Amino acid sequence: MTVEPFAGVPVTDYGAALAWYEKLLGAPPALLPNDTEAVWGLGEGRWIYIEVRPGHAGHAMQTVFVDDFDARLARIAERGLEPAHREACENGVRKAVFHDPDGNETGFGGDPL
Repeated sequence: MTVEPFAGVPVTDYGAALAWYEKLLGAPPALLPNDTEAVWGLGEGRWIYIEVRPGHAGHAMQTVFVDDFDARLARIAERGLEPAHREACENGVRKAVFHDPDGNETGFGGDPL
């Protein structure tokens, strides 16, 4: 059985969200299905999308685990975004959390140093 996550993020302002997610993810969207949605590929069979849904905006949260945690955070910082906070679990797994203009949370997780 194939499982392919397609995570949705409700936003209020399409233009602001599009610009912010391009900075966070380092690329323009892979797909623009219509004038209220934008879709980015995070890897084979893994997707995240924004959609204008003002009544739901600000409540999404997802964490993406990456094997290049420190390098990814450095590239994101070069594009002008800093995490709202960082944390480390007892087992050493690290997480950096970013909030988009609506308050939606996207975290990046990485293995211990």
